[in-house]
Amino acid sequence: MSAQAEIRPPLPPFTRESAIAKVRAAEDGWNSRDPERVALAYTVDSAWRNRAEFVNGRADIVAFLQRKWQKELDYRLIKELWAHDGNRIAVRFAYEWHDDSGNWYRSYGNENWEFDEAGLMRRRFACINDAPIKAADRKFHWPLGRRPDEHAGLSELEL
Repeated sequence: MSAQAEIRPPLPPFTRESAIAKVRAAEDGWNSRDPERVALAYTVDSAWRNRAEFVNGRADIVAFLQRKWQKELDYRLIKELWAHDGNRIAVRFAYEWHDDSGNWYRSYGNENWEFDEAGLMRRRFACINDAPIKAADRKFHWPLGRRPDEHAGLSELEL
């Protein structure tokens, strides 16, 4: 892989605008539900804590995401910038999904991200809580894939 392919703008240090763009790019990647695509946003030795699970490197990221999206069906995610400084970004997020029995959930969380100079995420710490919801209480109704630009974000939805 060429060095050029390993650069993921926007690059740190982040401004408010570039941090917002980085958050939206991450949201778009995760909404693709393509583990291989998502893993390319992370360093080859990226270290994660996701809930109580520790994930290290792209191969583990791919395996983790494959398991995740086999369980969390019809997954739709919204991320929002919380804070940024230098090469770090903090986000809050919510996503909706259902299990194979048709039970719906809204998962809420916060992530802390650290990037290398090429804009690849080298560390990710995620805290997540799942809340059961009724199908009628869902708020994320766009077709699977990228959230449309006109769809409300977390603040507008009061989540």
